[in-house]
Amino acid sequence: MIEINLVPDIKQELIKAQRIRAKVILGSILVGIVSIATVVLLAVYIYGFQALSNTNADNTITEQNDKLKSVTDLSKTLTIQNQLMLISQLNGNRHIDSRIFDLMKAINPPAPNDVIVSSVTVDSSTKTIVVEGQALNSYAAVEVYKKTIEGARLKFTPDGSTTQQTVTIATNVNSNGTTHGEDTSGKTVSRFTISFTYADELLSLNSKNASIIITTNPTGNVTDSYLGIPLDIFDTTGGK
Repeated sequence: MIEINLVPDIKQELIKAQRIRAKVILGSILVGIVSIATVVLLAVYIYGFQALSNTNADNTITEQNDKLKSVTDLSKTLTIQNQLMLISQLNGNRHIDSRIFDLMKAINPPAPNDVIVSSVTVDSSTKTIVVEGQALNSYAAVEVYKKTIEGARLKFTPDGSTTQQTVTIATNVNSNGTTHGEDTSGKTVSRFTISFTYADELLSLNSKNASIIITTNPTGNVTDSYLGIPLDIFDTTGGK
């Protein structure tokens, strides 16, 4: 059997190209249909389902808001409840500032090194106390006063405990300069400014049975020669 191809090669290539083009066009149409369907579904979801959900949520909020507004004296009730919730927290953070007066009295050395305090500034944010005053016994009295502050201790019982504890009241004790001059009576005095950081326990409400102990002079020696020497050169442990 003999077959004779009467279609030229160029014609066959054209037919093949037409078939490929038809497939491409059909695929593009299908992709376009799918894309359009996706856009339609998204539009239905966004403008239909979500809009309906938002409307229902708005209606629920409005309904509940109307119920709250119908409650008598609602604003007063909410304010009182909020304050009641904060009472315990505020009470726990309360400071006993009156202990500052006990501290000032305790750290004032006996004569002739006693000082006259003119002002006391307490900064609770930085836990700093600044003392300004004057001393008749010149620079020696100021040094004695500074060492007395450094040696002050607070003895207390923590809230909820039966065991007493002792902490150092003052740290970072600094003398910001001492000047000499005359007071109103014409006497020569030394004016000073001393600042220090106080321990949290000093003013804490949780420090029960608090008392201030001065340990600068455990032997009762109040002479300037003793108070002028740093305490850390002495062995206070009894050789243990």
